[in-house]
Amino acid sequence: MVFKRLLGSLGVGGPTVDTVLDPGPVHPGGPLTGQVHLRGGTADFEIEQITLELVARVEDEHGDEEREGVVIFDRFTVGGGFRLAEGEHRGLPFTAHLPWETPITELYGQPLGIILGVRTGLEIAGAKDKGDLDQLAVAPLPVQEAVLEALGQLGFGFKSADLELGHVGGTGQRLPFYQEIELAPAPQYAHAINELEVTFLASPGGMDVVLEADKRGGLFSSGEDALTLFTVGHEGVEHRDWNTEVDAWISRLVERRAAYGSYGHNEPYAPGYGHHGGHAHGHSDHHHDSHHHRSGPSTAAIVGGVAAGVAVGVVGGMVAAEVVDEIGDAFEDEEDED
Repeated sequence: MVFKRLLGSLGVGGPTVDTVLDPGPVHPGGPLTGQVHLRGGTADFEIEQITLELVARVEDEHGDEEREGVVIFDRFTVGGGFRLAEGEHRGLPFTAHLPWETPITELYGQPLGIILGVRTGLEIAGAKDKGDLDQLAVAPLPVQEAVLEALGQLGFGFKSADLELGHVGGTGQRLPFYQEIELAPAPQYAHAINELEVTFLASPGGMDVVLEADKRGGLFSSGEDALTLFTVGHEGVEHRDWNTEVDAWISRLVERRAAYGSYGHNEPYAPGYGHHGGHAHGHSDHHHDSHHHRSGPSTAAIVGGVAAGVAVGVVGGMVAAEVVDEIGDAFEDEEDED
């Protein structure tokens, strides 16, 4: 679904803009392609600049309060410097590369509840206006898919996913938010953890996989969170035994329960804390351990269904059109505040 808006700053008779993304999902770090279609108004206009903004619906925690807002996480200039004649139709193809940390919105074609969009803006003779808005679908990179597939094969069940405003301490995170994918524990780990949260931080050189376990409390112990980070490369994904490797990651995370007490709760992650050289199960480039480092469990919509061992499905019963409507509502709210 495409949202078209007459440029309010120019009044009735102004040009309209319609961005059409090429079909199919894109990938983190990969190209985003499509065309910006312009339709001239009732007079000639000087198009100074055409921009595309990547936007996301992000959750922000303030104490016990959780709020949602819109974050722009990248911006591209795709055209400008020409006159659009009265009634003229013009199409401008574009190619832009997504940030490597762009969150994934689907797995095996099923939506995860993450809301991303591409917003088109026009600048005409000094007047700026936010144009149309299109839903952005992002599929996982091979490493991300392999890790999630392994977790599904091990018995973990998908619960929800969201975007949290903030940073994962001690990492090279560049975006102002990170994605949390929440999983119900596999039966063999249900005695030790309530929930597993997975965060991917991709870069051209590899992928940080951050695992955080919401631990169960016992009679003489309180439930706390443990975290470990593994770095893997993008190459050779198909040649690795991911089930064995990821199972070793989870085992290590669970075994760290006895190590609590060394650091205060909510201390930031730092490479020096519990650093262990070498490879995780002989495959990862390196891994780190730390105490809880970020916000707690999220409240994104639970998705149902099962695809290739990982439970995914329609977002809270919403159909695709309703997801797009929610994107539009988010930005309408933002503009009202402006």
